[in-house]
Amino acid sequence: MNAAGGAGIRLVLLGAPGAGKGTQAAEITKRLGLPHISTGDLLRVAIRDGSPLGRKVAAIVERGELVPDALIGEVMEERLSRRDAAGGFLLDGFPRTPAQADILDRMLVRRGQTLDRVILIEVPETEIVERLAGRRSCGRCGAVYHVRYNPPGVEGICDRCGSRLQQRPDDAEAVIKDRLRAYREQTAPLVARYEKAGLLVPVDGRGRPDEVFGRIAGGIPGLRE
Repeated sequence: MNAAGGAGIRLVLLGAPGAGKGTQAAEITKRLGLPHISTGDLLRVAIRDGSPLGRKVAAIVERGELVPDALIGEVMEERLSRRDAAGGFLLDGFPRTPAQADILDRMLVRRGQTLDRVILIEVPETEIVERLAGRRSCGRCGAVYHVRYNPPGVEGICDRCGSRLQQRPDDAEAVIKDRLRAYREQTAPLVARYEKAGLLVPVDGRGRPDEVFGRIAGGIPGLRE
């Protein structure tokens, strides 16, 4: 570890859709004082700002194509060059493929840096399908519910504004299974790569968020209480 208490700590967060990465990333970065760098967020901001890079990304997204690894690398290169990332970071959604892992390695070598840990949140696929397929959201106010874990007072109706709740198209069970299949194919080589390098911290993602965080903290110096 480069330094205690979060300074200089560089982390990658891996996990399938619905594994709870967003919740854990927020807690980790708050505790360590690190920027949470999400590929999805960066791409959305680049598109919204209309920068030359953002216009490239927007054109690809509008065609329904995947953003190429090289272009993802450009976006990440710009973000990691900012001052707040000099003292460490948590990457979420990058790297997603072996090619992106190679890009990240080259970025870090140029900066004289290394990764410290790769956190892998593991949740059985049957539970992930249940988590995602049961989500319902309000198109008017954005409130999110779950038919089992956080149901509204009246089935199918938003507690906040009374609008009818909807299931997101990508939360349909067949779509979820396709997303999980793609995740497995992309991530398996990364898991093997980082395990071989001694960087992988596998974490059981089942249970309450605080329980999962406790398991993560056990493998990350600076998070341990």
